[in-house]
Amino acid sequence: MANQYPQLHDNLHMDQPSDHSSMSGYKDDKKDAEYGLEPKTTVHEGEQKFHKLGWKRLTICLIVEAIALGSLSIPSAFQALGMVAGVILCVSLGLLAIYTSYVVGQVKLKFPFVNHYSDAVRLIWGRFGYELASVMFVLLLVLLVGSHTLTGTIAWINIIGSPGVCALVFTIISAILLFLLALPPTFAEFAILGYIDFVSIIVAIMITIIATGVEAHQKPGGLAAVNWSAWPPPDATFSSAFLAVTNIVFAYSFAVCQFSFMAELHTPTDYVKSIWALGLMEIFIYTLTGALIYAFVGESVKSPALLSAGSTISRVAFGVALPVIFISGSINSTVVGRFILDRAFPNSQIRYINTKKGWGVWIGLLVFITIIAWAIANAIPFFSDLLGIISSLFISGFSFYFPALFWFSLIKEGKWHQGWKNISLTILNVLCLIVGVVTLVGGTYASVKDIKDQYSSGSVRSPFTCNSASYA
Repeated sequence: MANQYPQLHDNLHMDQPSDHSSMSGYKDDKKDAEYGLEPKTTVHEGEQKFHKLGWKRLTICLIVEAIALGSLSIPSAFQALGMVAGVILCVSLGLLAIYTSYVVGQVKLKFPFVNHYSDAVRLIWGRFGYELASVMFVLLLVLLVGSHTLTGTIAWINIIGSPGVCALVFTIISAILLFLLALPPTFAEFAILGYIDFVSIIVAIMITIIATGVEAHQKPGGLAAVNWSAWPPPDATFSSAFLAVTNIVFAYSFAVCQFSFMAELHTPTDYVKSIWALGLMEIFIYTLTGALIYAFVGESVKSPALLSAGSTISRVAFGVALPVIFISGSINSTVVGRFILDRAFPNSQIRYINTKKGWGVWIGLLVFITIIAWAIANAIPFFSDLLGIISSLFISGFSFYFPALFWFSLIKEGKWHQGWKNISLTILNVLCLIVGVVTLVGGTYASVKDIKDQYSSGSVRSPFTCNSASYA
């Protein structure tokens, strides 16, 4: 079946030298050095550099991509939905995300030449699907880098607490840090930063939970007096409730970069361990964080929840969270940069980033991505809601309806009604398809409505503003 589809890297091994040429190269190394000639790297050596990722480091890469400060928007989602709906959605959507990620991995195993998400979409929708998914992929990741630029700015403003400093200074500092942390070109190297990232978010969450719990306990009436509810608030609207749902949906968006990460796995079948480890970890962290902080703070919970811990504790928590803000943001630059290199230089040594020219192209590309992300994030006054629209349009597909379509078109064996296994998986994939389409439509509507409401209330900030208060 795989022979039906075009190979994405037809000339992968065309440049390998013979034994004779290898010996000649060895003898002439000294002479080449005298003339300033750089020894060539074989395709095999270049490929080996990008196949050192084990399942544990893959898990860390997925954690870096998936578990960022977005986890601290979950408590406000619980407030909009109520405790019961919040817990049910966190668990059920988490389990669905594990399954769709499993399907993504099955596609990679069946079609090893698929290195990025757009390659997989080409298998079901042809060249049009490839180009569409490429635009979606690049736009989403660049906007996510911009989102982390603004999140970093909010963190710096809260930590330093100096209203006299222009906010643009903090946006530039954030962009520079995102650029520097994106420089490691392989995910095996990047995973080392991931351990710091994971510790950072766990400690930030623990600080917030403990601080809000202690504060609630010390108030008159203690924990029993906190005004949280098992059900949605009486003034809840479809728009506010669905924005909360999309916050939870987007928190489980680890399938977006999975093809890119799996392209470096030295044992591809190990991916199952990674997605189960990550998925169960996310369900535990999100459900516990959302339920506890909402129970401790109640209706006044803020997003991110770090802001609910009081001025001093919030500053400490934001300081602890700085690594996760910038490491989780920078991996998006690395993934989109690698995608562009693979597409622009499919048969060139440049994409292996192990020569001066390769490093020059890589650094220049990251500079360009970072500047574009910074400019868009600061130029668009309603950037957060624009990101919500883009996420509704794109993450709904990458995480839910594309994997369902992959199963129907590429993975399913036999008729859908042939045996209990196919019937069960058909129902499950139809559910994933429905979740994706509902998120696509409902999330886009809710985000557009929120933009209109912000303009009506005058709460939209100015482009490239120096006013720190507008980032609160």
